Amino acid sequence: MFFRSFSFLFIAIIFLIPLFIHAETAEELQANINSLSSKIQALDKEIIEFNKKISQTQGEAKTLKQALASLELRRAGLTKEIALSKLRITETQGKITDTQGKISVTETVLGRNKKALSEALRSLVIDENVLPPLINALSSGSHLSDALDAVKRGGDISKAIDEKVKTLTETKVILATEKATYESSKQKLEKLNSALTDQKQLVEVTTKDKNNLLIQTKNKESEYQKLLADRKIKKESLEAEMLDVESKLKVIVDASKLPKYGKGVLTYPVTKPVITQYFGNTTFATQNPQVYNGSGHNGLDFGVKIGSPILSANSGVVLGTGNTDSACSGVSYGKWVLIRHTNGLTTLYAHLSVIQVVVGQSVAMGEKIALSGNTGYSTGPHLHFTVYASDSVHISGPTEYKSKVCGTYLIMPLAPKAGYLNPLSYL
Repeated sequence: MFFRSFSFLFIAIIFLIPLFIHAETAEELQANINSLSSKIQALDKEIIEFNKKISQTQGEAKTLKQALASLELRRAGLTKEIALSKLRITETQGKITDTQGKISVTETVLGRNKKALSEALRSLVIDENVLPPLINALSSGSHLSDALDAVKRGGDISKAIDEKVKTLTETKVILATEKATYESSKQKLEKLNSALTDQKQLVEVTTKDKNNLLIQTKNKESEYQKLLADRKIKKESLEAEMLDVESKLKVIVDASKLPKYGKGVLTYPVTKPVITQYFGNTTFATQNPQVYNGSGHNGLDFGVKIGSPILSANSGVVLGTGNTDSACSGVSYGKWVLIRHTNGLTTLYAHLSVIQVVVGQSVAMGEKIALSGNTGYSTGPHLHFTVYASDSVHISGPTEYKSKVCGTYLIMPLAPKAGYLNPLSYL
């Protein structure tokens, strides 16, 4: 009787010791996590206020002072977002460490309780025909229920042992939950690190934009006004020139290779779509025509803040990437990505700030390919999204299209008017 009671006491002690050892460390870790959470909440509020200010400067700056102030405000906002991301990364790393500690303790408790239970069972007076299969079941790692069945075939098991078996089962559930939490935290950490990389890239881009603007304008308001006027004239002239160039392309679009019109053929390229400009230039054109009519807007514009993730509208392969600003600043697509899909459609994403894919890369539907921006001719941050019939579009070669307006060769997607499709027919 004494030995049996001692066995149960031994089990309880083994179960509790690791928990006491871990408690102090876990409490300290949790205190650090709570402190980080408070800092994160405070910084979150600051960023919300910053974003409100930034949203008020999203349009085209009328003066050089406004343009520089907007860029500086954006840089300051990104700096705060970087600080926030670092805090969240540290917080998540702390949670991962805490969870790893819990998993270690739970696994230790599980192992020791199995051993203690086995020893306690050995002390019981059990029929010799029942004990061997029980011990074999425990030693071989079989389910505890199998072991119990072996015992109960020879008689009732002690209530105390039943409780320990129940505890072991509950511990297994706890362990599974902790492991799921660990995996979830790891995934969150990967996303946070990716966001931090994006933010650092955006700071570099914003700083470069500000420096370039100061160089182009010589920090003079009069030069800035000349720059705005010149870009507008060139933009309108280039559109007319491109229309003429594309009208000479002899490509017949095979409608049989195109997917049927319908919702969900393509997914929206931004997470919260707000359309600011539609396809074509009439109400009818925005709702029904499948083929671009040679005038008006050749895609959809989505209003997004700079740095928003741009997503591939379907799975496919990156046909090309480029930056028209490098040849003719501020008059066309700016930074762009062209993706060919397997369903007969090809999509263009333009006015980007950062391109995150390379030519030949395979991408999945919804995969991040870039960050939104304000490059090219753009009166405010947005994404320009064009859908082509795949057979109709190609990227101009290095010496194929020399713009009379810009005086340089432009590398960019070109297609006849029949190749432009209404994105709303497939979104």
